[in-house]
Amino acid sequence: MLQPSRQQILRLYKHLIRYGNQLQLTDKSYFLGRVRREFRENCQETEAHKIDFSFKRGETLLRNGRIL
Repeated sequence: MLQPSRQQILRLYKHLIRYGNQLQLTDKSYFLGRVRREFRENCQETEAHKIDFSFKRGETLLRNGRIL
């Protein structure tokens, strides 16, 4: 399985931030802080399966429109 590229990961981050700014029924600052924290914590990750899991988790959140 191919690992997501740096560009794909940055695009996902940007889309999650935009999604967070549009939230109405959820605390925006909590959501945005959580997204930033997750990306910061995982920025040094080198294991392919963990990177792929985190990437798919973010994509699923955007696709389903739900907070995990």
